[in-house]
Amino acid sequence: MHPAAIAGAVLTLVGVAGYVAGVVVPYPGRAFSITAVMVGLTVLSIGRVPGEEEA
Repeated sequence: MHPAAIAGAVLTLVGVAGYVAGVVVPYPGRAFSITAVMVGLTVLSIGRVPGEEEA
């Protein structure tokens, strides 16, 4: 897996965890979790280069 795809997956998971935590206990800045999910999914999709083989 490419480093960008790994970073996107991690950011997506952190965003989902932040969203779940924000549903359970409201905290300041919880709206940024949705942004983290969107950016994470974008980076994950960009990080996956089609046709490139892993060595």
